[in-house]
Amino acid sequence: MDFALTSRLRWKSTVYAQGQYGRGTWASPYPWYSDGLMPNGSPLFDQITLEHAQRGGFTSALHYQIANNDLSAGIWYEHYHVNVGRNAYEEPVLGEGNPINSMGSLPDPTAHLWGDSFSSNSFTAFVQDTYRVLPNVSLHFGFKSLWQSVTGDQTTNIPAYTGTDALASGTVTTARAFLPHISGDWHFLKNHELFFDVAENVKSYPIAGYKGGASPFAMTQSAYDQTMGAGKMKPETNWNFAVGYRYVDHLLNASLYAYHTNFHNRLQQITSGPITNPYSAVMNVGGVTMNGVDAALVITPVTGLSLSNSISWNHATYDQNVTSGGTTYAIAGQQIVNYPRFMYKASLSYSWRDLSAHIDTIYMGKRNYTYTGDLSIPSYWLTSAGAQYHLRNLGQYNRHLGFLQDLTFSFNVYNLTNTTYIATAGENGNSMSGDNQSFLIGAPRQYFGSIAAAF
Repeated sequence: MDFALTSRLRWKSTVYAQGQYGRGTWASPYPWYSDGLMPNGSPLFDQITLEHAQRGGFTSALHYQIANNDLSAGIWYEHYHVNVGRNAYEEPVLGEGNPINSMGSLPDPTAHLWGDSFSSNSFTAFVQDTYRVLPNVSLHFGFKSLWQSVTGDQTTNIPAYTGTDALASGTVTTARAFLPHISGDWHFLKNHELFFDVAENVKSYPIAGYKGGASPFAMTQSAYDQTMGAGKMKPETNWNFAVGYRYVDHLLNASLYAYHTNFHNRLQQITSGPITNPYSAVMNVGGVTMNGVDAALVITPVTGLSLSNSISWNHATYDQNVTSGGTTYAIAGQQIVNYPRFMYKASLSYSWRDLSAHIDTIYMGKRNYTYTGDLSIPSYWLTSAGAQYHLRNLGQYNRHLGFLQDLTFSFNVYNLTNTTYIATAGENGNSMSGDNQSFLIGAPRQYFGSIAAAF
């Protein structure tokens, strides 16, 4: 809904609703029964994590223009509900039936391993003003307020599988009344721009099921009581300071962006134990200090040819050591886990009439795999390429094909050099030190072809 109440005042609102169903599956050779077999005698079962989620809410804001000011004020409300859990489906004994089609219709589960139900209500309000000091100079002032309450409950639990008598249940609240934001933008000469940005923000408590992330509800009930009851876990906040420069014309686009961020009450998922069924805890590891610079350059020397480059350097380190299980771990000064200090991307593309081609490459720097930095993930290069051709207005070739406005043939090669690399790190969380194989290997060389038609 968009109403022009007056020539200067507009009222814009959006009402929305969304439903989602998802499942993640793993054929596991680690049954939790004492004899290591499922009830039918099979040594294998499918453990499938199922999620049913619904959300709905609305946004509403007033926009008022007066003199050199663009004033806005608004609210956002959302209700979110999700049921998430993991079921076990026994596979047939070898030679006595077909395996379960985990992507199709599922039989009745052999067991409900664990389940959680979450319900949250969140409310955000904001007020802001963009003031045009001069036609080429703008200043922005504003703040927002945030409140969110989440209630989580255990719906089912098999202690022999989860390793705990109870999953975390309770209610957590995130509340911040004043989160300021100030920024400015100056366009000077013909193609130049300078800008700055200062903001405080808060991250509401993540919603995740058992071992599902850095959430208060991803723990056992005893860990939840000890952590939340003692006030050791608080919502993560940060202050961010940034300044940047841009240059834009028909031959060259360039930008340089520098930032400094102070995080407080950083929540991290800590993993230990066997990789097949690890023990995961959520810990407040204190502060993180982040400094970084991003630079980008796009050159278009001739029509159809484009060369783009971007470089990112990020120095993000923990501010203090942490103590877990009576042991103090020296993480102060270490780069945060799973986060590279250096990245580089480049792309070369060329278009000629109806034919276009491109080649892209990315360099991912070394990433810390453990909090103490005693184990890291090596850097890698990844290159991909592709081409496409348009057949336009097919009626010129055959009048019976006049209904086809465009036919596009595409061919792409992913991981051109067939590099072996680690894509996702900390898939089950990260350990303080030592090896814990919680990662996913990246995809090998792959070929994709497609045909797209426009009518």
